[in-house]
Amino acid sequence: MRAAVTAAAANVWTLPSSPRSYDAPMLENPPQIRKWLASMGYEERLQLCTDNLVQTQALFGEEVIILKEEGEWAFVAVPGQPSNKDVRGYPGWMKKSQLSKDGFHTSSPAVWITKPTAFLYHTNGEPDLEVSFLTRLSASGREKGFFRVVTPLGERFVNEADADECRHTEGRAADVIETGMMFLGLPYLWGGLSGFGFDCSGFMYSIFKANGYTLPRDAKDQAKAGCSAAVNDILPADLLFFAYEEGKGAIHHVGLALGDGRMLHSPKTGKTIEVLSLEGTVYEKELCTVRRCISEKGE
Repeated sequence: MRAAVTAAAANVWTLPSSPRSYDAPMLENPPQIRKWLASMGYEERLQLCTDNLVQTQALFGEEVIILKEEGEWAFVAVPGQPSNKDVRGYPGWMKKSQLSKDGFHTSSPAVWITKPTAFLYHTNGEPDLEVSFLTRLSASGREKGFFRVVTPLGERFVNEADADECRHTEGRAADVIETGMMFLGLPYLWGGLSGFGFDCSGFMYSIFKANGYTLPRDAKDQAKAGCSAAVNDILPADLLFFAYEEGKGAIHHVGLALGDGRMLHSPKTGKTIEVLSLEGTVYEKELCTVRRCISEKGE
């Protein structure tokens, strides 16, 4: 059974038992994302990773496949997020109250949110839901500087300055970099896949998707995407992968090459999205793989 996400950014949990008391705002309908983020200190944010509580996030209107249901929970696969964990899409548990089974499907023509976050508005002009970058919405017309959109919650409006028509062509390296730079200073969030916070691979997945490329969701899968490039021949917008044991162990991080030995990345809990020079850092020693995912048409 297919369903649509009705939360701006819904956590896809590892288990129904994963949420802690801190996570109560994310179990509401709609979830209180900013309240949740503000309620967590460093240790609470870190625990999302160390205790493997969250797998990924699904955005408003995104389609999921419900594989089974247990009480208030649904075990789902997210088709738009490729993963070697399940050929049907990234798997995990979601609150059923944050899903709609009413057959809503986003269709063309469509627009997507191009700002880190943006509000949807009621017909009377009152702000409703704050949605994330890359939220895809069915457009039914334009009206006084707004797109009229059809959503799982009904008809809403989004400012034309916050959205654009969905890209159908693959972007250039410069486009991917420009998209990524928009998020400088955004705090890291384990499992994050939205303009409210990204983890390292979620950041790469999102900025490539915004420019017409579909990457796997996780870094270890992304390290097999595109084609291989030599570490002494890195080009802007190449994906840089880092592994434990000075590059010989398991891959644990991914960043975007900017040229001149710099990368753009979402580092880790407690840090924010930044531009970093690799020279003299632990990343210089851990660099293990370079993948080129920009097509020749997009260069």
